Amino acid sequence: MNKLSFKLGMFIFIFMIIVEAILFFFLYKSLADNRIEEVMDNLLSRGNSHRDVLEKRFDESTLNHVALMESEAKTIVVITDYEKSVLAKSEPVNESLDSMIHSNISEITHKGLILHDEWKENKYVATVSPIRIDGNVEGFVYMFANTAIIKGVIKELSNQFMLAGIITLFLTVFAIFILSHFITRPLVRMKLATEELMKGNMKVSLGYKRSDELGQLSNSIVILAGDLERLKEERKEFLASISHELRTPITYIKGYANIASREKISDQEREKYLRILKEESEHLTLLIKNLFELAKMDQNQFVIYKENVYICEIIQKVKEKMTPIFKDKQISFELKCEPDLQVAVDSERFHQVLINLIDNAINHSGELSKVRLHVEQSKPGLITISISDDGNGIPKEELPFIFERLYRVDKSRSRSLGGSGLGLSIVKEIIEKHGGQVHAESNLEKGTTISIELQEDG
Repeated sequence: MNKLSFKLGMFIFIFMIIVEAILFFFLYKSLADNRIEEVMDNLLSRGNSHRDVLEKRFDESTLNHVALMESEAKTIVVITDYEKSVLAKSEPVNESLDSMIHSNISEITHKGLILHDEWKENKYVATVSPIRIDGNVEGFVYMFANTAIIKGVIKELSNQFMLAGIITLFLTVFAIFILSHFITRPLVRMKLATEELMKGNMKVSLGYKRSDELGQLSNSIVILAGDLERLKEERKEFLASISHELRTPITYIKGYANIASREKISDQEREKYLRILKEESEHLTLLIKNLFELAKMDQNQFVIYKENVYICEIIQKVKEKMTPIFKDKQISFELKCEPDLQVAVDSERFHQVLINLIDNAINHSGELSKVRLHVEQSKPGLITISISDDGNGIPKEELPFIFERLYRVDKSRSRSLGGSGLGLSIVKEIIEKHGGQVHAESNLEKGTTISIELQEDG
């Protein structure tokens, strides 16, 4: 009883029964009224027809002829004079007919009058047609019909409606069964598919090729299953990579700490090992910091505080901070920035982006090479910041993946370069939260260019 198909079927069934009952009621009432009206109109028309004959020849032979004609019919005719004395009749006049004949008919036109039409309570219905000769009413033609005729018509109509109602009810139940099954079967299969997803089975196939809402929902579930499968694999790879990234510096720290703690090593060797420990500790600290940054982004706890700033001022501060590193690496730095360009950014976060990208450019550039940072208004309302190096470049097939987490192009050099594979993914997240875009271009042996596009004035 708790099944959706049963509830849906019952709801549709009750709704359809109510609608059909209302329609049947009004249709039945309309048809019944029309049939009764038709009987009464025919009765009045028959009386008017007799009246027309009598108006042409109002004598005993014509009266008897009319009475004789009506005696073979199911109706009764009674012809009276102006004083309502019976002149001719097709059947004997009983008390019921006599009371109707002597009822008040003071207002009557030549078209006749329906005298009695209460067919449910009375045995007869009656009409009266006045006989006018030379402008004077000489008598009346009364027509009577037994109400059994009308009751028979209504009973026949009721039987027809009963049969139609039973057929309609059967068709309604059958249609509701098919409809509810048609609607709920895909939903049941989708329910089973979601249960499989909850169990961890991401390979579900519903096999629907419909273009309606159920088909779209089915396709969405299949797409969701594929996305969950992909996320599951990415999660496994991410955890494996993080484990590796954490294990490596910890192993270095543990190993060199044991060596540095030995008593039989020289001060020079001890200083060397301590320097390595410091580098690995800094690498581990940076890795953990980046992981926290990504976790905040994933949980929507990464807040951006935008303010309108001159972009060149931020870049100038970054240049001053990075100058010692450029001198130490013997790399020249070229800065071109159009003055008076303003953007709405979080200064601290954007400073982090620039440091990250310039540090990447330095790590992938050799001695006596050049790193270039250019800022310009590429289009009206659009500012482009590009950072280029003269490094080895990135293979074309690797380029689409460099902004993914823990992805490194040159796995063999990752330790020596100190990268964790998280920097560019953090850059992408920060820029996108600013409403901007970041993309990369690279040519092997010629270098790489990372470009950032931001809206001017936010």
